[in-house]
Amino acid sequence: MVRVLVPSGALGLNYDAEALERGIAQCPDVIAIDGGSTDSGPSYLGRGLSKYARSSTKTEWAGLMAARAKAGCPLIIGSAGTCGTDSAVDWLLEITREIVSERGESVKVAMLRSSQDSAKIARAWDAGRITALANAPSVDAARIASCTNIVALAGVEQVNLALATGADIVICGRTTDSALIAALPIARGVPAGYSWHGGKIAECGALCTTNPQSGVVIVEFDAGGFTVIPMSDTAQATPQTVSAHMLYENSNPNILFEPGGHLDVTQAVYSACDERSVRVTGSRWVDAEPYAVKLEGARAAGFQTVTMALLRDPRYVAQASEWAEDIEAKCREKACSRLSLSLDEFSLEIRLIGHSATFGALESQSGHPVEIGAVGIVTAETEALAGEIGKLLNPYMLHHPLTENEELPTFAFPFSPPEMHRGEIYEFVLNHVLHLEDPMDAFRLEVQEVG
Repeated sequence: MVRVLVPSGALGLNYDAEALERGIAQCPDVIAIDGGSTDSGPSYLGRGLSKYARSSTKTEWAGLMAARAKAGCPLIIGSAGTCGTDSAVDWLLEITREIVSERGESVKVAMLRSSQDSAKIARAWDAGRITALANAPSVDAARIASCTNIVALAGVEQVNLALATGADIVICGRTTDSALIAALPIARGVPAGYSWHGGKIAECGALCTTNPQSGVVIVEFDAGGFTVIPMSDTAQATPQTVSAHMLYENSNPNILFEPGGHLDVTQAVYSACDERSVRVTGSRWVDAEPYAVKLEGARAAGFQTVTMALLRDPRYVAQASEWAEDIEAKCREKACSRLSLSLDEFSLEIRLIGHSATFGALESQSGHPVEIGAVGIVTAETEALAGEIGKLLNPYMLHHPLTENEELPTFAFPFSPPEMHRGEIYEFVLNHVLHLEDPMDAFRLEVQEVG
């Protein structure tokens, strides 16, 4: 049997300290936690930074390092620093050094690096070693080479090589969430279908239970299946909560693609062991050739300035869309005329917060809000140009009337000045797979004694 303790869905989201202690008492073989994802957009990958506060990360990582020492097992994190770039791995390594120094300890740390050289990836594109996933953006070698950061998503093969170094702590760059949990069970002979399925179910900790915020779960793997056991008194795993997690961030609830193949749970059986835990059997793994890993890449996409006005007049609230469209047209025309720009040199839009801002034309619910926030978003090649167009937008956002033959309205700016410079922004470039002759061809492994 192999026990994997998962403290929470990601480092930085907090975990239940009492539940973690119960988990440690179960003598886990490894503690595994995810460090991030692309959920929050391309900026973190583009800049190579973490979305989570350093203070929270250090506090939680220190608690997990103490748990590792107490349990006497390895601690592993994937997608370190949200994005999993080399800079994010180094950021977490620096935090690890601080904690080790403060405690007077000594640990062996392995770093699995996932960052890619954009020029090499561009050459791989030209060589036909990269293929697009469904709905991937159109790319060419030049567009790939323009990426500020590209990462490859590691699977169990790379993670297990890191664990095989005998490291106390493994800090991985970008990995698939499931691979962190599936790795050790596969290394110890648990069938790949059960290992990958259990990894997928437990990737977000207690999200597969009745109390998603309770955090800590243990997954017990053996030759015949796996069992999901919540560590919090307030959480229960049920066949419904466990099976439903195959729907999470997955277009097909029965098939999950991972490096080296795919998981098929078509014949999986979810059975309640008792009121709190669930046993899963029948999962199947299918190998694929050639071996491939997913690539994620982001590049700079200009600079952005945003501004906001608040509409409360019932007439303007009711006709906010027409008001916003008129402002967009007039301000675009003015920017082109006064700054000698073409429309492809900048973008300008107004998003109406409180009026279909999330789904736009796809919104199916109707209502009559009392107040609407109009957010003007200007994107241009330089910060100065974005700011200049933002100032052209300012008087429209403050005084623009619905019709020509009426008194000028005055709307509310919630702060002064209303223009906020967001700095450089980023866009995703890659949602593709890279074919490898050897699973480690796109990764690098380093080991250090820390402390």
